[in-house]
Amino acid sequence: MARINLTKKDLINTIYMQIGFSKNISENLIDDFFSTIVEYIINEKKIKLSKFGTFSLRAKKKRIGRNPLTKEKKIISDRNVVLFKASNEFKDLVNYKDGSEK
Repeated sequence: MARINLTKKDLINTIYMQIGFSKNISENLIDDFFSTIVEYIINEKKIKLSKFGTFSLRAKKKRIGRNPLTKEKKIISDRNVVLFKASNEFKDLVNYKDGSEK
């Protein structure tokens, strides 16, 4: 299966074609949307988008890892990771096929 990437340009063109906003306004809308999500995740550690899912921030402690090829050990620094949990509505939409749910 070929990997398909949805780009920011694709999103801008979709808004432009479906809603009729100019491409400049569409780009600003997309930028503001993503900035709001990132800001909420950083400040609140969690954001829930109704009928879509929940993004949350989790701190990972530093640990020792190793390169599987060279067996060389290195310290993996502590960092934050973003988790996503899809809502039940989103899962239902993804699994809906030809009028029957699986």
